[in-house]
Amino acid sequence: MDTQFPEQSQHLVDAIRAQTDRSIDLLINTHHHGDHTSGNTVFKELIKDSVAHSNSKKNQLSRAEGSDKVDQIFLPETVFEDSWKINLGSETVLMNYYGAGHTNGDAITTFVNTNAVHMGDLVFNRRFPYIDKSAGANIQNWIVVLDKVLESHNTETKYIFGHSDNGYDVVGNYEDIKAFQNYLERLLEFGEKSFKAGKTLEELNAETTMIPGAEEWKGDGISRSLDAVYQELS
Repeated sequence: MDTQFPEQSQHLVDAIRAQTDRSIDLLINTHHHGDHTSGNTVFKELIKDSVAHSNSKKNQLSRAEGSDKVDQIFLPETVFEDSWKINLGSETVLMNYYGAGHTNGDAITTFVNTNAVHMGDLVFNRRFPYIDKSAGANIQNWIVVLDKVLESHNTETKYIFGHSDNGYDVVGNYEDIKAFQNYLERLLEFGEKSFKAGKTLEELNAETTMIPGAEEWKGDGISRSLDAVYQELS
């Protein structure tokens, strides 16, 4: 699941190779951002298949073309549009796409028999999220995506998040998903009120340290939420 950067990926490959020389069945990219895909090249010769949503592959390629680094990346070999499934040993891996959220290509990956879900960056646990409008992010639909995730799993499901703030785990539960959903809802509400009150984005960034009604969300980067909500509203 995702590869971070080449250095981290090489550490993982070395640890795997210390235990076995068998190939790796599957590499999954949850979305295209470099902190989740830059290490793909390290796995290139080791994997049987790699998979991501079609928009994730397009975004990876576009980003590489923009920085003239196409020859330095390894793109997913298999892509899907709505859902994709594979049986691996005693586990069934199910991937779903419910539309734009953090980007326009976020995959939700369910390990069915384990009852665990990798959310990629569709959840930032108590940390201000990156909302990538340049890659089709949509706050309103992000809320809907989280509803669909919760509806298709149960209260015992464990969720793995892409990021968390200091003191919070990257593994959470139903309540953590609902809490992040509340953050997005309060962000939209705050943005709408500020926009209607005539607040400029510059004023909002200068004045705002937390989103009312979602004060648990902290850390650096609230301006990314404010910038994104103003883009979406306007």
